[in-house]
Amino acid sequence: MSLSLQQRIEILAELGRRLGEPNEKSEAIIQKSYLHNKWFTTENTQLAIQAIRQEFLDKDKLQTWAAQYNISDNPIPQKVGIVLSGNIPLEGFRDILNVFVAGHQSIIKLSEKDEHLIPYFISMLTEIQPECAAYFPIAERIKSIDSVIITNVNDSTRYYETYFGKYPNIIRKQRASVAILTGNETEEDWKKLGIDVFRFFGMGNKNVAKLYLPKGYDLAPLLEFWKRFEHLIHHDKFKNNFDYNYSLILMNGLPHISNGIILMQETDDISARTAMLFYEYYENLDEIAKKIQTHQDEIQSIITNQNLNNLKTIPFGQTHYPTLNDYPNHIDTMKFLTTP
Repeated sequence: MSLSLQQRIEILAELGRRLGEPNEKSEAIIQKSYLHNKWFTTENTQLAIQAIRQEFLDKDKLQTWAAQYNISDNPIPQKVGIVLSGNIPLEGFRDILNVFVAGHQSIIKLSEKDEHLIPYFISMLTEIQPECAAYFPIAERIKSIDSVIITNVNDSTRYYETYFGKYPNIIRKQRASVAILTGNETEEDWKKLGIDVFRFFGMGNKNVAKLYLPKGYDLAPLLEFWKRFEHLIHHDKFKNNFDYNYSLILMNGLPHISNGIILMQETDDISARTAMLFYEYYENLDEIAKKIQTHQDEIQSIITNQNLNNLKTIPFGQTHYPTLNDYPNHIDTMKFLTTP
């Protein structure tokens, strides 16, 4: 593995360029991925690729981001195990990118949910530069490594901590995002918030799973407006989740509201199941900012148009376009990879 930092960046930028061109093979892989996993619709995969091209594969953005770190042209090569999650299309690609830019080798354990898109990206990188093949071996089991990165573990956290605890590691628990409304939002804001909620069927860490609402907020107009996302309920897997959750709510006699597309419950909890959205009322913004600070280990992003007591926030509609510095679970992956 002898590619310089600049070469690594230029290869990624070339990948971005090629992904922007019409390509029958790309279209075939996207279709194959959908047939393998019906959550990965053509639209969602194309949107994921668009976000990756825009934020992760732009040469200027890559160079500006990389310049923040002490990245060697020829680092002592490390083997970094990456256990990929497949909640949304290409979810683990940014970790592979980080390891590559750092000059290390990814030992990749694919998610059974995403067995086609990541290998296709790797094949494109190898097509651009054959030396890339050494950087991205795919393995059935993660072993003989120097460090490990694992994403979206909850029930299996203890297993991973036990099994990989002897290695330097990043083990990310699953998170969700929240949105804070004030009652002054426009229909354009509602539309953008709907994208934050519904894109990828609400299954990513970046998806809004909870709304914080000013006391007395009337949800009826927002739910009526969101009927424009009714195509989701015609997707079999999403509808099955909606029907299952609705049955549980009815059997347990739980208060709820719905527009036939999303089920909403008032609760203190943060992370909602697929086809559900939680909400909670607040008295003032200072109060809710303090409350969110106590839940920082559960929250990925805070979406609002307000400035909140030094909390980092994202405007409506931007959550699915994370920047290179917007790391999952707020753990600086590149710092982890470049610190001796």
